[in-house]
Amino acid sequence: MDRQIIERLNAHIENVPGRFLRIPQHVRLQHPAPGKWSPQEILGHLIDSAVNNLRRFTEIQFLPQPFTVVGYNQDQLVIVNNYQQLLPEHLVSLWQQLNRQIVYVVENIPTEKLSIPIIIPPAKNETLEWLIVDYVRHMDHHLRQIFGNI
Repeated sequence: MDRQIIERLNAHIENVPGRFLRIPQHVRLQHPAPGKWSPQEILGHLIDSAVNNLRRFTEIQFLPQPFTVVGYNQDQLVIVNNYQQLLPEHLVSLWQQLNRQIVYVVENIPTEKLSIPIIIPPAKNETLEWLIVDYVRHMDHHLRQIFGNI
């Protein structure tokens, strides 16, 4: 596993909570356009991503191969979890703890398991390592939406 990916994720775990909590409430809760998530909802989406990917990163190691990645309804999860109404301290704490567990799991994946094949429907073939890297890239994308350049 590329150590830079883990270092980037650890840097986010340490830096995002303070930065997020410094965003004024009216900015944090503002929807940039109809149907677009607020910064608070984006962080909630990243919680959903963490939950789903933590499960994937663990199950890929013991379920039959190739592992097929199952999607999730991102918009409905943001609505049902009502992230817009959560206290920001709760939101950042949950995000931070989930990602700490992801770092722990990823750091303990045996090297040979990183090449386990996965299928991303409809027909994309990748590996567990690719999925981990993509998770951090996805996080980077959404953190840029929240903070601008990270």
